[in-house]
Amino acid sequence: MKQVISTEQKPIKMWLDDMEPSALAQAKNLANLPFTFKHVAIMPDAHCGYGMPIGGVLATQGVVIPNAVGVDIGCGMCAVRTSLTDISSEQLKQVLGSEREKTGIRSRIPLGFKHHKRAREEALMPDLALVEKVKKSKVLEQYQAALKQLGTLGGGNHFIEIQKGDDSHIWLMVHSGSRNLGLKVATMYNKLAVKLNERWHSQIPKKWELAFLPLDTEHAWDYIYEMRYCVEFALASRTLMMEKIKECLTEVMGAVSFDPMINIAHNYASQEHHFGEDVIVHRKGATSARQGEIGIIPGSQGSTSYIVQGKGNPESYCSCSHGAGRLMGRKQAQKLLNLEQEKNRLDQLGVIHGLRSKRDLDEAASAYKDIDTVMANQTDLVDILVSLKPLAVIKG
Repeated sequence: MKQVISTEQKPIKMWLDDMEPSALAQAKNLANLPFTFKHVAIMPDAHCGYGMPIGGVLATQGVVIPNAVGVDIGCGMCAVRTSLTDISSEQLKQVLGSEREKTGIRSRIPLGFKHHKRAREEALMPDLALVEKVKKSKVLEQYQAALKQLGTLGGGNHFIEIQKGDDSHIWLMVHSGSRNLGLKVATMYNKLAVKLNERWHSQIPKKWELAFLPLDTEHAWDYIYEMRYCVEFALASRTLMMEKIKECLTEVMGAVSFDPMINIAHNYASQEHHFGEDVIVHRKGATSARQGEIGIIPGSQGSTSYIVQGKGNPESYCSCSHGAGRLMGRKQAQKLLNLEQEKNRLDQLGVIHGLRSKRDLDEAASAYKDIDTVMANQTDLVDILVSLKPLAVIKG
């Protein structure tokens, strides 16, 4: 831990010393909520978000806060170690393939805003029992659309990478979320919370964007059930994409064996027990890092990613960072970064990438914090098991 700020109602414990003022102001808002438990934990990749810093961990008593989870509910990582120890650039290009030529990953996993033209099999979707008890379920309303979103990557910072580990193995990694389904659920329940807070004359300023739902209301549990479904949907989507990536790899490389998939989510709320109390832990851009738990901390495009093992540090509510964290906003990166320099950097590293225009600079490595600094700031939260260098990247 780098520092503790104790001037608010509750302390703020931070694993970084260079937090941007806007994100620090949001952390102070969290610390001054009447239902915040014990302290606020800020991970080393933290930056400004909606209402709550991305890279924040908030434990509450008696309420759940939709904006403390965020709009991409269940967004997370999965990774698989393969039996391969080598793959050439030409083979990598074949695995990545071409949408136009109907080959490889690009022909099987829709990217960006694209969805499948046909619905996926319902057997691949999570059990609807989670949401059948919700009277006006947004999940059920969006279910048919979600069948075409399942197994699609999305845009923004979502990616597929093929990597080489310092364990000598080739690894596969996917970063994705719950697509439009999670956005619809998050938006609906945050709007509901805002409306109800106004009706109750809540003393929490609306401008903080931290409207809450009390756990003794049906609304809160409706949100929790639908949020849980979105987490499961995001996992099902990553699982399907990983199966498609495996297929593409074996078509090019022949017989390949695969270890069990590692999965970790970083936008969700869960009922947990900390410091002797039952609380709701909101992780927004933070991952669980319980004692012995295996997790994934990705770098930015072209930088190292890590397979880690949690240390179960109670001060972080058994959490760690979810990645490198943004250093620049998207528009700022597109305006300030040099396209040729960013392309040359990846080319010199030998990474097959998709940087083509200034529009792509919002996901360039220089738009993010240094992952090595982030990892150095959380040695009391996780141990590094495997370091992964990127070989090829597909961005949403």
